[in-house]
Amino acid sequence: MTEKKIAVKVDHVSKFFKLPVESTQSLRTALVNRFKGIKGYKEQHVLKDIDFEVEEGDFFGIVGRNGSGKSTLLKIISQIYVPEQGTVTVNGKMVSFIELGVGFNPELTGRENVYMNGAMLGFTTAEVDAMYDEIVEFAELEDFMNQKLKNYSSGMQVRLAFSVAIKAQGDVLILDEVLAVGDEAFQRKCNDYFMERKKSGKTTILVTHDMGAVKKYCNKAILIEDGYIKAKGEPRDVANQYSFDNTEQVITSDQPGIERSGSVVKNLKLSLLSSKRATPNEPISFDLTYTLLEDVPTYIAISFTDIDRNVWIYNDNTMDNLTSGKGDIKVNYQCSLAGLNDIKLKLEVTVRDANNQVLAFLPADEIPVIVLNRDDIDEDDESAKDSATGIIQRNGKWSFS
Repeated sequence: MTEKKIAVKVDHVSKFFKLPVESTQSLRTALVNRFKGIKGYKEQHVLKDIDFEVEEGDFFGIVGRNGSGKSTLLKIISQIYVPEQGTVTVNGKMVSFIELGVGFNPELTGRENVYMNGAMLGFTTAEVDAMYDEIVEFAELEDFMNQKLKNYSSGMQVRLAFSVAIKAQGDVLILDEVLAVGDEAFQRKCNDYFMERKKSGKTTILVTHDMGAVKKYCNKAILIEDGYIKAKGEPRDVANQYSFDNTEQVITSDQPGIERSGSVVKNLKLSLLSSKRATPNEPISFDLTYTLLEDVPTYIAISFTDIDRNVWIYNDNTMDNLTSGKGDIKVNYQCSLAGLNDIKLKLEVTVRDANNQVLAFLPADEIPVIVLNRDDIDEDDESAKDSATGIIQRNGKWSFS
């Protein structure tokens, strides 16, 4: 087995910026501050000892929250920034697409902008000649290339800029947050291109907040948090860690739910018994407790909402748990959501009376978020990868104690 060559090597890279904290127009004050050790700025350490390798043919994902250092890292790889420590080695011609439309001139025609942008990327006129037809065809702008860019719609400008980047014949393609460019039809075309590129053996580095894209396109990934690499390796594991980190919520048992004015229900509390990060085959279970001040019938209604699409996925308001009796009530609920995958669910709970009036509900900071990810997906089974799009069959069971 032949050993793969290294396309990009990031060797223990650190980067900080100097942020001014005071300014002075006085030379005397500046000298006094210098003797006192007051620098007039503070250091913001954005990247701290980042170390990884991208092999030829990798589709490499970089994920992390805003401000984690992802874009700074790309600018260092693209030789826009110089690191304070460490080195970056890129083998081959690199095409970097960090911001849409950078280097485009609105007073030039589309054709002139293609050649100018190509020159900025390091291509000769002959090389741009060879790529030109393919760029224009992908952008679907054949009839507009002799018009000035300022007369293009924003969508047309996006298509042209993106097409120049991805159709430029470089050895390493770097993309920063560009998967949502263009309209739906153009996005489908981009999806097809990325699938082809994934199979072609060309090297791609992708920064994105779209964990579905990481799992779909990438064969390796890293998660950056506070300037450090928190996780690296399999894209599914890295993406799941990112999703879990950003949906983790602590349910505190000493904060009651919110009751309607004059409600007979007090002290509604929820305790999630199952894991907040699980596979769809694992059942979801939780306990609910509340105090009933009067001997009136009440029941609990629950629902799971797909956070990304803001649609109901599952609900149960069947009154199967209708109960009465003054005092403390404890109810357990268990259900299966095996029809779902790669999804973030928000659990919502209300206590209602027999007339379906809401008596109490959990506040937003007590609503748990559950991440379901299936690790044993057949890569050829597209149906298994997608989350359910409608309300799945109710299968929950209530029990009282």
